[in-house]
Amino acid sequence: MTVTNLPLPPLQQALVPRVKTEIAALWQLAWPILIGQLANVGMAVADVAMAGHASAQDLAGVALGSSVWMIVVVTLMGIMMSVNPTVAHYVGAGQFDRVPHVVRQALWKALGVGVVAMVLANLSGLVFDHMELEPVVRDIAVRFVQITSLGLPAFACYRVLYGYSASLDQTKPIMAISILALVLNCGLNWLLIFGNLGFPKLGGVGCAWATMLCLWFNLGALLWWMRRAPAYRSTWPFDRFEGPNREKMQSLLKLGLPIGVTYFAESSAFSLIALLVARFGSTQVAAHQIALNFSSLVFMLPLSLGIALLTRVGQALGAGDPQAARFRSNVGVATSVGLAAVSALLMAVFNEQIASAYTTDTAVAGVAASLLFLAALFQVSDAAQVSTSCAIRGYKVSRSPMVIHLTAFWVFSLPLGCVLGLAPEWLPWRPAQPMQAEGFWIALVVGLTVAAIGLLVLLRSVARRHVLATATETA
Repeated sequence: MTVTNLPLPPLQQALVPRVKTEIAALWQLAWPILIGQLANVGMAVADVAMAGHASAQDLAGVALGSSVWMIVVVTLMGIMMSVNPTVAHYVGAGQFDRVPHVVRQALWKALGVGVVAMVLANLSGLVFDHMELEPVVRDIAVRFVQITSLGLPAFACYRVLYGYSASLDQTKPIMAISILALVLNCGLNWLLIFGNLGFPKLGGVGCAWATMLCLWFNLGALLWWMRRAPAYRSTWPFDRFEGPNREKMQSLLKLGLPIGVTYFAESSAFSLIALLVARFGSTQVAAHQIALNFSSLVFMLPLSLGIALLTRVGQALGAGDPQAARFRSNVGVATSVGLAAVSALLMAVFNEQIASAYTTDTAVAGVAASLLFLAALFQVSDAAQVSTSCAIRGYKVSRSPMVIHLTAFWVFSLPLGCVLGLAPEWLPWRPAQPMQAEGFWIALVVGLTVAAIGLLVLLRSVARRHVLATATETA
């Protein structure tokens, strides 16, 4: 019996090139974002690695300070993301003259929110006073938060320009500046941690100064690039001064604040696990950090695709084409999930090798390998939830995803993790023995799956509503 290649139906013949074209356009936006995100992660890795060569106390202080710092930074990043869909809609509609006003008002918002974040970061550092820490470790952690907080206003303004640039399809400048910032961070660490070339030897505190200076460098470098690149001339926001507009700033905050809460819900759920499993010893904490670090690296791919997808969806909606927005959403989410399936397979097969690459401690490597296997199980749902939530933000919808994330992580994941991981005696049902870090990671699988399902249903509903609304208007 001879098997022949049957031709595709006409509808599929037309669909395949559209899908290929959309994937190519999405990737064209996403790959510079991906490299930039990996460079940002590299800065955190460099801080921990170089502080560890100073002393164990410096490493512990930087790690603790970074845990508080990252929650604040990620939340701030979400709040500033309101500029992405807003500018993307105007670009899609060809209303370039409206973009400068949005960027100027977003920068005013960034200054205000950045100052508030600076105050809150310093207050959150008080948590170290209630932990059983060596005085020198506590001092380094507190000073790390205090010094890095000075860069939060710059970071907030940078994220506004980041979103503005990405919405104009200009993602390569972000990549180039992130790489330069990584090199600068490593150089400043080398000077300030170890006191090379006559600089003061600050130990772990040197990481804080390096991070803070790099945040201001990012803002200055992006402004310098934008001032000279032709792509920004038609929407240049600094051609004149404009004071704060309360109505526009409230509109941006209304869209951005739920995104910030969403980011906080997810980042805090992961960060709290380290504190909750600390009672079981350093092996559990170290294994959790290894699995979290590698998972974070892998997560940069769907996150970058999601940010690019937000721009693609927003531009289609701005152009008045909800059919294209739905098509781009479907292709973007499917691409992200497909790549995550490959990542999941590789993590499941090579979990032991990955864990061994991080540590020579067999006990830590064994626990980390089991956690990496669990991480492999949630790769698909994690990719689905981040890409879907970004697509939904392209529709300027942020409150419903916030509710879904809060439910997934604070109603399902963390309570279930406490039951499985801690097995408190007062519960009528609990495991015979605490499952420790594994219990929390099983709960993460559940939470991310809940989030993915909820967001997929929401995206389908939002996209369908926009298509029907447009059809009704044109009927």
